[in-house]
This record gives sequence, C-alpha cells and structure tokens, in this order.
Amino acid sequence: MKKFFALMVLSQLMIGCAVEQPVRPWEKGVLSKPEMTFGQDRLDAQLSDHTYFSKEAASGGSGVGGGGCGCN
Repeated sequence: MKKFFALMVLSQLMIGCAVEQPVRPWEKGVLSKPEMTFGQDRLDAQLSDHTYFSKEAASGGSGVGGGGCGCN
C-alpha cells in the first residue's frame, strides 16, 4: 500500500511539472520590469562583490557573461 501511495504522489508531481506552459510574448513585459531583477540593490551587490574579492582574491567579471574561453 505504501508503494502504491508513493507511486501515485510521484506520478501527480510529474504530471504537474509536464503541463507547464512557456511564457507568452505578451507576458514578457511583466517579467522585464526593474522590480523583477535579481540585482536591484546596488549596495548589496557591492557588498557581495567585496565578499567575493576577499574570499577568492579576484575581482571583476561580474558584469559580463562568459567563462573566459572567448565563446561569448
């Protein structure tokens, strides 16, 4: 009975993930608002950069995508 219940829960979770619709073009305007960005607090971003520099002994590179391989 436990296996059956676990199988039913797992199948419901898989079905719930499978019906996700992609974002429509007219819905992308809501997602592009400034309040939807991850790095909107400049002071917090500067503190994170300082912490990263202090721990990793490296600075910069946070504003540009890519890994240094030249494949941007």
